[in-house]
Amino acid sequence: MNTLSTVSNSLNRVWQGLAEGWRQLRERASHAMTHFTPLSRKDDIETWDDRIMRLGSRWGVLASDVEENSDSIIVHLEAPGMEAEDFDLSVVDNYLLVRGVKHSKREHKEGSYHVLECAYGSFERAIPLPVEVEENKARARYKRGVLTVTLPKNAKARRKRIEIQSA
Repeated sequence: MNTLSTVSNSLNRVWQGLAEGWRQLRERASHAMTHFTPLSRKDDIETWDDRIMRLGSRWGVLASDVEENSDSIIVHLEAPGMEAEDFDLSVVDNYLLVRGVKHSKREHKEGSYHVLECAYGSFERAIPLPVEVEENKARARYKRGVLTVTLPKNAKARRKRIEIQSA
């Protein structure tokens, strides 16, 4: 095998690995991609925060993990830069519906941005739940950028261990 053929094969393997990595990333992130809608103002005066929301990204990643144990479903949603009161949660047709508003928080009013990748505004994310849950018994907390929602399973969805009696 000559040098040109060896280099060509090596580049082909690198390119295939890169393409596979992008495919896996796109597949895994597709559910976490969330559309953000900038908030509209009722007056004509645009503030710095309004401008950041308008010029910022319209899409963001709100990654989640859905964990199941014998009694409940636990959803962890990464949503940095928010406060607990910024969320509205509900269960609709076996989906955890997370609605919220992410406000821009610019502390300095001078200077300019060169990169605006963070998304701001209102959003909605529907996370599929693997079993029916008791929405009225749900608990939620927001700590260090992660929203954790614990949803007790419906009695029909709980696994029941059957004890075996010795003869």
